[in-house]
Amino acid sequence: MGKEVSESCLDILLIETVSSYTNGFYAGKPELVAQAVEAIGYQVGNQLCERYTMERSQFSDHLEAIKFICTDFWIKIFKKQIDTLRTDHKGTFVLRDNRFRWISRVSNPISEDSGATFPSTLPVNFAQSRKMHLYFPCGIIRGALSNLAIPCAVTADISSLPSCIFTIQIRRD
Repeated sequence: MGKEVSESCLDILLIETVSSYTNGFYAGKPELVAQAVEAIGYQVGNQLCERYTMERSQFSDHLEAIKFICTDFWIKIFKKQIDTLRTDHKGTFVLRDNRFRWISRVSNPISEDSGATFPSTLPVNFAQSRKMHLYFPCGIIRGALSNLAIPCAVTADISSLPSCIFTIQIRRD
């Protein structure tokens, strides 16, 4: 039997971690919250990648490593693979998850059960909260790629919910 963590426990852990940093440790300092949450994600991604690649041969290029992240790695974490992978073949990769569950778990300000439509302008705190929840998965991706000796920057965009688009920019040293 493999070592697995309940999905609901992981969801709650992520929500509480972001909440603790946002409302406690670094209240009023969103840039410090972003750095702290991304750093936690980085450690998690680095260690998970170490575990998941122990018995694999090294990747021959960046594209092969990114494909591993989009399939095997993503399946281990989210029980599905990335829906779309695009690249410009110059070091930029765009990963699209059409139903990113970690963002869908953050409560909506209007109950979906009420039949109300989702407002076009979200309250600042709610929009900021959703954004804060993206730093952890960005850190996971960056940590995993760092473990594969691929330095990069990772950003996320949720402008078309429930879709999430992760952009990976490989750093050329």
